Amino acid sequence: MNDMTHLDAPTSLLAQADWQHLEPIQLTPFVRRLTAPNPSVMTGPGTNSYIVGTADTGYIVIDPGPNDAEHIERLYDATAGDIAAIVCTHSHPDHSPAAKPLQALCRKSINSDPAIYGLPNGEGAELHSYFTPDKVLQNNEQLRLNSRQLEANLSYSLQAIHTPGHASNHVCLALLDCGILFSGDHILNGSTTVINPPDGHMGDYLASLDTLAQLCKDQQLNYILPAHGHVLPDALHVIAHLKAHRLGRDEKIAGVMAAYPNGSMDEWVRHAYDDVSPNLWPIAKRSLLAHVQHIQSKSKR
Repeated sequence: MNDMTHLDAPTSLLAQADWQHLEPIQLTPFVRRLTAPNPSVMTGPGTNSYIVGTADTGYIVIDPGPNDAEHIERLYDATAGDIAAIVCTHSHPDHSPAAKPLQALCRKSINSDPAIYGLPNGEGAELHSYFTPDKVLQNNEQLRLNSRQLEANLSYSLQAIHTPGHASNHVCLALLDCGILFSGDHILNGSTTVINPPDGHMGDYLASLDTLAQLCKDQQLNYILPAHGHVLPDALHVIAHLKAHRLGRDEKIAGVMAAYPNGSMDEWVRHAYDDVSPNLWPIAKRSLLAHVQHIQSKSKR
């Protein structure tokens, strides 16, 4: 099945009047987006939880979000608790904490028992990002939803792709035969993701972009559904633009390091991110460290 005619794919920026957190937005006949009420500088309008499937197949929930009771209840109501699996793209606190409460609500209410899928947090993860899934997603593993009607030839396959970089346990998901990539925090709408060492790693991030570009080409994935912000059309162009931006920032930082060899991180961020509001420099400094480590690792080869 490959019907993208109802996919909402605006190209405007994050600050839009249409963001709401009370009802799921139907993106396609088989994908809905429910945005958690956690808007911020870091999360944009909030974390997008995606509901894949139909009443006939049951559902997979991607990124259940923060531990917000009302958001969890809305996810339950949107699926009638008929959830086959809960998938966390990574363990950051705006993505995975709702998994256990949503699972418990399903168990209590209709006696369903959705497993929580993902990758366990890496050794460099911060305390608030600790996460242990029920089932570890293998690279290229597929999760399937099948029609319960014998006469209906309807199924959906979600393929997991290991994409370390933003977090060491980050995964993206491809909805095969439907042209959709769920990118988690690896690719965002309206901003670039923070790479925060030691759990974040710029070299891994760039390599994962290459992995996703090849996947999008091989599987004809045209639309990116990010964890924050609107749908992104033209996936290959988005990935190429993002990689060029990161490499351009790498080059700019290398120049700043050469010009100020004894400079501090605070000094480097002022020069390397002079195109960014000073209010964002504390956040930019996290990715600056990842760039510096990447530049230094290349110089040692």
